[in-house]
Amino acid sequence: MSNPAFTTLSLHPSLLSNLDTLGYTKMTPIQAKALPLILEGKDVIGQGKTGSGKTAAFGLGVLSNLKVKRFRVQSLVLCPTRELADQVAKEIRTLGRAIHNIKVLTLCGGMPMGPQIGSLEHGAHILVGTPGRILDHLDRGRIDLSELNTLVLDEADRMLDMGFQDALDAIISHAPAQRQTLLFSATYPTEIKKVAEAIMDKPEMVKVESTHDHSSIKQYFYQLDSKEQRDDALETLLLQHQPESSVVFCNTKKEVQHVADELHARGFSVIDLHGDLEQRERDQALVQFANKSVSILVATDVAARGLDVDNLDAVFNFELSRDPEIHVHRIGRTGRAGSKGIACSFFSEKEMYKVAQIDEYMDMPIEPSALPEMPTTAPYSSAMTTIQIDGGKKQKLRPGDILGALTSEGGIQGDQVGKMHMFPIRAYVAVNKNVAKKALKKLQNGKMKGRQFRARIL
Repeated sequence: MSNPAFTTLSLHPSLLSNLDTLGYTKMTPIQAKALPLILEGKDVIGQGKTGSGKTAAFGLGVLSNLKVKRFRVQSLVLCPTRELADQVAKEIRTLGRAIHNIKVLTLCGGMPMGPQIGSLEHGAHILVGTPGRILDHLDRGRIDLSELNTLVLDEADRMLDMGFQDALDAIISHAPAQRQTLLFSATYPTEIKKVAEAIMDKPEMVKVESTHDHSSIKQYFYQLDSKEQRDDALETLLLQHQPESSVVFCNTKKEVQHVADELHARGFSVIDLHGDLEQRERDQALVQFANKSVSILVATDVAARGLDVDNLDAVFNFELSRDPEIHVHRIGRTGRAGSKGIACSFFSEKEMYKVAQIDEYMDMPIEPSALPEMPTTAPYSSAMTTIQIDGGKKQKLRPGDILGALTSEGGIQGDQVGKMHMFPIRAYVAVNKNVAKKALKKLQNGKMKGRQFRARIL
């Protein structure tokens, strides 16, 4: 069945014309199933993986419910992490750009309170944020939800995993009983079912099966009973496959720390990502991984959810996930867009039942593999390195200014400059390792926007 066009929906003409300019003509499966129900005003539970198009599904619903002339909070979207909240807010702004004067405000922990308080005083139509920070503002009387018509819980399973149940209950107690509630989740465990029953009114369930084609992913399972065996096996497989970008998944922050420390000690280019990091450290970790300055990211599922770490050469499950659905999400980050990917998973004798669950869920026979001999090759060395500049969007710094400074007279070549990431008060640029010192000097001694900025190699 071909996917229906957005024009078949009763959307506002300005939303439809904007979708057309964005190149969104046909709906994804989750949009085709969920949007008609959302536009009818029904409560909807949507189950689909990251990348299924769910943000546009609830985003269009939120925008359709909006009375722009009423400058009050009418929609609240709750997300588990700041990264996901930023992505969601950005997409809603893009979808709604044809409607004038829509104010979308992002409120997340790990960010200064002052600017958020100032923005709230000016009002907003749509709030997107993390439960802890939204509740904080609610408790201090800075947010009024009396005119809320749409509540969205995005990645609800991750929010519960992260311990946000009490915060969600408290936020919902501030919201009007008469409202539309939309809940999106990659998995649908019992806890989510209980939440849905408590906060939703006769919800319609919409489920989209994983669209990933597993034939492009080669899976290997290795039985390893001690942590030392797993450490050695991970080294062996990384040396054998030499992935340019790979993620190692662990179930706990403690395990993430152990694996990252162990790989670092063995000479690998590695960075870790877990819930205890400060926001600046998270930003730096993600930037270095995304711009190919670091080749291995060690992370928990929660930390990696909603992050732009797709199209990996390899995924390693240092520990099997507790749920076969999550296993499918993890390995689905490799082998994208027609490229081949590999997924290596470690399990102990006690975890044979988990392997059997994955076998049944994916409908594929799993045979344990034999580990190859430890190769004598050196660990993969990233071609790029990252330079941090102490200036960003607030200083009106743009990627073009940075590129100009790097490639001006006596500088480096344009093709030696990689990805750039701009933040409010910082910018990051990847450059070829062999010209890093020259690039750093150009940035430190040159001028951008008529002034000098401090810079350092991460």
